[in-house]
Amino acid sequence: MSVVGPTTRIRRWLPVLAVLVGSGTALAVPKIGDITHLQGSRTNKLMGLGLVVGLPGTGDGGKYAPTIQHLAMLHKNFASPVVSAEALREAKNVAIVQVEATLPRDGVREGDRVDVVVSSLGPAKSLRGGRLLLAPLVGPNPDDSRGVMALASGPVQVEDPEVPTVARVSQGATLEQDWIHTYVVLGRELPAPVRAHEGIRLDEPYVTLVIGEPHAEFAIAYTIARTINSEVEVGTGGTSEPIAIAIDPRTVVVRIPAADRANPAAFLYRVNGYQLIMPLTEARVTIHRASGTIVISGDAEISPAVISHKGLTITTVVPPVRPTAENPQMVTQQFVAIDPENKGGAKLRDLVDALNQLRVPGSDRITIIQKLHEIGRLHATLIVED
Repeated sequence: MSVVGPTTRIRRWLPVLAVLVGSGTALAVPKIGDITHLQGSRTNKLMGLGLVVGLPGTGDGGKYAPTIQHLAMLHKNFASPVVSAEALREAKNVAIVQVEATLPRDGVREGDRVDVVVSSLGPAKSLRGGRLLLAPLVGPNPDDSRGVMALASGPVQVEDPEVPTVARVSQGATLEQDWIHTYVVLGRELPAPVRAHEGIRLDEPYVTLVIGEPHAEFAIAYTIARTINSEVEVGTGGTSEPIAIAIDPRTVVVRIPAADRANPAAFLYRVNGYQLIMPLTEARVTIHRASGTIVISGDAEISPAVISHKGLTITTVVPPVRPTAENPQMVTQQFVAIDPENKGGAKLRDLVDALNQLRVPGSDRITIIQKLHEIGRLHATLIVED
């Protein structure tokens, strides 16, 4: 049976992108650093309030008290004789804004510059053409004793014409202090559930490897720990002892060997480079609604099922006649039978192939897969993202 088309009876659809990730023999050999990151490596936010000035009459206006009070305070701080809010009531070229900077996941150093985003907090119509006055930025924790972390200023650039009250200042924030992450901690500083595991030494240094969400499985965590332990043999009394412990599907804690504690960077470099022989992982189907993408990994199977959906059809050639444009000799089926002999073990990829033949639009493919999951016919973890 072969599929021909499209014919006048089959509507042409733009196929959804279906990525089929093979399973079976464990052949993938990523490195540990490809699927993990160190706990402590994360982005952070700096926040502040500021004024955007120089607007062409599109600011908050003199009736918006927070802006005028902030502007009056600015005058007072610079010893300007204009200090009353009443005297500034005609100001329409000023807008009060929230200022936000995102620090990169590996931290920053004094003098580094990062972009800032400014968002209007008042009735301003647009920030286009304005300039952010010098604004102090602090960390997200109100109890943080470090004080001002950065100073932000510069010309604002409205990136989305549909939202002119949000703008960016390119490289607008200059760091006044270092923001350095802590990766190495003593065992006693680990979370209580981790400290409870046998083998954790409270007075020795550890790092925590966090497995990326797409790879979060006990099998992967165990494989990472086993790989590290086989590569790094720490001898005690003629025997080797493990230094890596798989805690949960996303967490592996690693004790830094005594020989590497003076230079943990070299040790972590080696660990990140260890190759993993990936185990057979759980069957998983990830659907992204917005793009219509379907990603299938592992042995995603479906129980015997017959599917009819919105009168969709598949056109096949009847052997042994060879079809031509003038004489296609076609049979139209309104049902797609997956594993019609009820032998079991049909793969989801078989269904996707059949839906490809049916020219099923992306939204309908997603609906069919979700319905199979709802009635217990799809044997895989289903993840739906908007």
